[in-house]
Amino acid sequence: MQNLSAGNINNIETIVNTYGDMLYRICYVILKSEGDAEDVVQETIIKYFEKKPSLKDYEHTKAWLITVAKNKSKDLLRYKQRHSHINIDDMREVPTQASENGILEMLMTLPEKFCLVLMLYYVEGYSIEEIAKIVGKTPSAVKMRLSKGRKLLKEKYRKEVLNNGI
Repeated sequence: MQNLSAGNINNIETIVNTYGDMLYRICYVILKSEGDAEDVVQETIIKYFEKKPSLKDYEHTKAWLITVAKNKSKDLLRYKQRHSHINIDDMREVPTQASENGILEMLMTLPEKFCLVLMLYYVEGYSIEEIAKIVGKTPSAVKMRLSKGRKLLKEKYRKEVLNNGI
């Protein structure tokens, strides 16, 4: 195939030009998402330069990059299975598509500290401990915010129902 010298193999531009398209195609086939494939290729190349593996030639470098890209793609798929998520932009469109269901719209009107924990817990599927780490609070504080947020949401929903005579 190509002869990459030891000097060239440490040049990021050479690595991207030589392997980038191939890695992208492999990741795209696995992930079926352009953005995710681009992210995984980027992470793979970054890992290559962080690890600086001592590889003999073009074929060994290619095999190493393919293996890392494949593993990172599978890791991303596993992550997405465990942490189901809804794109926030898609959520903003939902109330206009299903105006009878104003819960999401009401959720967006809650104070940020309640909205955030409710979104992370119910939409993104994070555990209370994970949310605590994300927002920098104790698990107890997160539980309290979830409780208060649900209470506020319930009150807003009841007011909406009473005002609309449903």
